[in-house]
Amino acid sequence: MIRILIPLIALLLAGTVQAQTQSRAQPRKPSHCIAIADAAPGIEYLHKASFRTPLPDYTVRISYISHASFLIQSPGGIGAVTDYTGFIGNVDYIPDAVTMNHAHGTHWTAAPDPAIPHVLQGWGHDHGAGIDHYVEIGDMVIRNVPTDIRSAGGIEPKGNSIFVFEVAGLCIGHLGHLHHEPDAAQYAALGRLDVVMAPVDGGLTLDLPTMIRVLQRLRSSVVIPMHWFGDGTLSVFLRGIGSEFEVVQTGDSALELSLRTLPRQPTVMVLQPRYLR
Repeated sequence: MIRILIPLIALLLAGTVQAQTQSRAQPRKPSHCIAIADAAPGIEYLHKASFRTPLPDYTVRISYISHASFLIQSPGGIGAVTDYTGFIGNVDYIPDAVTMNHAHGTHWTAAPDPAIPHVLQGWGHDHGAGIDHYVEIGDMVIRNVPTDIRSAGGIEPKGNSIFVFEVAGLCIGHLGHLHHEPDAAQYAALGRLDVVMAPVDGGLTLDLPTMIRVLQRLRSSVVIPMHWFGDGTLSVFLRGIGSEFEVVQTGDSALELSLRTLPRQPTVMVLQPRYLR
């Protein structure tokens, strides 16, 4: 019996050492967004009067600031601002992280507040080099999927980034200044997106038929339109997508979501931009 047990113990120990070695070689946590999700019931969502109000467990607050800038807040108190331009409102608030894309000055700033711990630009230092982000900040993970953008010289490879925020079990995607439909590898890298902020201007980014096709492919539970120029632009998008998506005019600039409260049917939730106050 002892002769049998000794080889078995040695085999188990070897497996443990191998697993520990592999773990050290791959420090990133497995992404729950790149996995099949269980359906989540419910259509309710909550509003809060102030972005400073603490969040319940497993709940995320998304506040539409302006144009393509959103504040995403975790139940652990972490805050990240998308397409940060340097101004989010007349408030003494320093986010833990900001993301930027450099297609236009309304999506980035060359002089971010030095007090911001994590400034994540969506393009590389060298033209076309791209950049790779994977940052764990408290109970939030921020990663990116590079995409190409149009430029004066034609196309800048990997000049834009789709940023994905993994927080409270939700997978939240910000499409940035998207100029082309993601290819198969990019869709795979995005994984599941429960919530997506989508530019719907219909010209400066993707044309509306292509954008709607992207959103149909992503099949996110919640779509938040951004990068629209007046009610006319927004209305054209809503008419185009309304046959397959429910449309909710929230009448507010912010909403709170959790896995339990995601809509059963893909839903466009229209937020009104408002600087933080």
